[in-house]
Amino acid sequence: MSATERRIDTPHGEGRLVTDRSRSPFATLLLSHGAGVGIDTADLEALAHDLPRNGVTVVRFEQPWRVAGRKVATPPPTLDAGLTAAANQLRGRTPLVIGGRSAGARSAARCARRLGATGCLALAFPLHPPGRPERSRLGELEGAGVPTLVVQGERDTMGRPEEFPDDLDLAVVPGADHSFKVPRTGPVSQEEALGIIVESTLEWVIREVAGNGRST
Repeated sequence: MSATERRIDTPHGEGRLVTDRSRSPFATLLLSHGAGVGIDTADLEALAHDLPRNGVTVVRFEQPWRVAGRKVATPPPTLDAGLTAAANQLRGRTPLVIGGRSAGARSAARCARRLGATGCLALAFPLHPPGRPERSRLGELEGAGVPTLVVQGERDTMGRPEEFPDDLDLAVVPGADHSFKVPRTGPVSQEEALGIIVESTLEWVIREVAGNGRST
C-alpha cells in the first residue's frame, strides 16, 4: 500500500504527515526527523516500509522548517510545538508511540508523557554534542516518563552505547555511526543494520503496547 500525504497547520507554519498504514494496526508510531535531514533518511524509511505489514501504522512528520525549504532547524520549542500538532491529528485511533531520530528523538522524549504516548522511540539520541560529554542531555531522555527504547549506533560520536545508563532499554547497531551508516568491512551490512533497527523496534512495540494491553 502506498503512503498517503497531507499538510497540517502548526503554530510555526505548515507541516507534512506521510502515513504508511497497516491493514490491521495495533499501534501507531509517529516519527519526526533530525536537525539537518528530512523524513527520507534510511532508518525512517525502513520503519515506514516494514512495520505496517506487522501491525504498526507509521506516520512520519516533516517539521515546518523543512517543508518551507530551510536548511537549518528552528529552536527546540518550535519542534515540540510541531510534534504536538502532529500528534493531535492522530487522536482516537490506536495506542500512540512517539519517536524520532536525533533532534527528533529529543523532541519525542520531551513531549511523550504530555501527549499521552504509550512509549517513546529514540533513534540515534544525541546524548551530547560531539566531543562534549559534559553537556549531557540524559535528563531529557530520563524525563520521557513512558517506556523508552533507544536505538544507537556503536560508533555514534554523539553518544556511544556504553555512555548510556545500564538500566536503559537499549538496542545497539554494530559498527554504525550517528546516521546508522556502517563501514563496508564492518560486522554487519547496511541492510542488516537497518534490519536491526526495524526488528528491535517491532519487538519493543509489541512488548510495550500489545503485550501490556495499553491504549490511549
